[in-house]
Amino acid sequence: MVQNEFNPKGNHPNGSYKEDDISGNQKGTGNDPERSFSIPTDAVHLKRRVGLFSGVALIAGVMIGSGIFVSPTEVLERTGSVGMSLVVWSGCGVLAMLGALAYAELGTMNPSSGAEYAYFLDAFGNVPAFLFSWVSTLVLKPSQLAIICLTFAKYSLEAFIDGKAPEISVKLVCAATIAFLLFINCYSVNLATGVQNVFAAAKFLAILIICIGGLYKFIEGNPATKDMGFSGGSYNFGRIATAFYSGLWAYDGWNNLNYATEEIKDPNKNLPRSIIIGIPLVTICYVLINVAYLFALTPGEMISSEAVAYTFGQRVLGNFAWIIPLSVAISTFGAANGTLFAAGRLCFATSREGQFTDILSYIHVRRFTPVPALVFHAIIAVVMVMAGNIESLIDFFSFTAWIFYGGAMLSVIVQRFTRPKALRPYKVPIIAPIFVLFISLYLIIAPIIENPQLEYLYATLFIVGGLLFYVPFVHYGYSVKYMERVTIFLQKIFQVAATEVLEEERHFL
Repeated sequence: MVQNEFNPKGNHPNGSYKEDDISGNQKGTGNDPERSFSIPTDAVHLKRRVGLFSGVALIAGVMIGSGIFVSPTEVLERTGSVGMSLVVWSGCGVLAMLGALAYAELGTMNPSSGAEYAYFLDAFGNVPAFLFSWVSTLVLKPSQLAIICLTFAKYSLEAFIDGKAPEISVKLVCAATIAFLLFINCYSVNLATGVQNVFAAAKFLAILIICIGGLYKFIEGNPATKDMGFSGGSYNFGRIATAFYSGLWAYDGWNNLNYATEEIKDPNKNLPRSIIIGIPLVTICYVLINVAYLFALTPGEMISSEAVAYTFGQRVLGNFAWIIPLSVAISTFGAANGTLFAAGRLCFATSREGQFTDILSYIHVRRFTPVPALVFHAIIAVVMVMAGNIESLIDFFSFTAWIFYGGAMLSVIVQRFTRPKALRPYKVPIIAPIFVLFISLYLIIAPIIENPQLEYLYATLFIVGGLLFYVPFVHYGYSVKYMERVTIFLQKIFQVAATEVLEEERHFL
């Protein structure tokens, strides 16, 4: 099954895609609400295998990565007071919750995989959707996967090596971890979600140990931090924004379930329920962990510590301090697994619309996993690991993530006017996306005003630079010579085929 290498129109539900039934008669167009399809029952398509528990595990498992073990130091330093830092951590949770509920409306209104890509396509058209996928597929998702796996490799090696692990060893373990995660995600959706479930449970156990340790220090009657108030706090416009950046890095992943909407069992119920359970659970855990840290360490000790969780472990757990690096390794492995799971679905969805090369939209004929898209992401991540300097890349592209989050909020508002009669199994109060949109603008603008740097301009130019590829390859449909042969060859190697999208996975106005 080989399609034209690039299809400018794509096959988006709201476009002009047509499907032949078995008898060869075409069924309606994307503007026909009564459109129906007759697709053979043995058609290759993604299977619904993600239940409520797996949905919660995917959200919480990706959100709880290495951030909560590192970011408390940065949030406390930038806010200047314990009280304000706890407000920021709670505020990040509220912001993630409101944003995720807006995503729940979008995900139940258009249950196609790809999250923001599908929503931008609905609200704004091809170009914004392509630019989002361009940045996310080539930079954001692979760099997130790379830096999470580097953290995993570092903590795993330091559990067995005295002192700092050699850089080349860290990189090799990181590359091997990415390869192992690739095997898990290519082999089976059930295996990938099963791994996510187990590691999410292990994370909550590690968090419980930290909280119990902090409670023990409090019960002793001599907590390290006496003042939990707002004295000495900083209320500078830019510093508060950067504090939120640090906190939101630990919350990142709250939208990951939307990337796999086509694989959720009963998404109209399980998508909102997973969000409503998962994000408040993570928020409570984050606030309790910070309080536990403060019972064992003073604010000054937290700020001066390079790894606050490890310092806490040495102070409270004694001979069992090894539990902390083990917990970080477990946490990062689960987060990396969920990140790769979601990233593959974004690349898959973009390619299915004809905006990336066709092979990336194909899935395994027996395992029903998007193997080429997963392999593509893993290769980019490994290249980034070997090239190094990923942290700086993350720093200056983090603000672009909030451009896209804000765009998703705007798409909710826009479609309330452009598609007022569209079926919305879950409908968020309109104040939620409006509020998150304004916060997004604040988080985009404030750091640039506070500390303007050329890297922000470079990141913006990279986003716009996607048009250099969009115009010839997508808009005009230029096909690279011999690409069809390459596609056939890769189909045989990966044992993949083009997908069929079932009627239940489409929404029409």
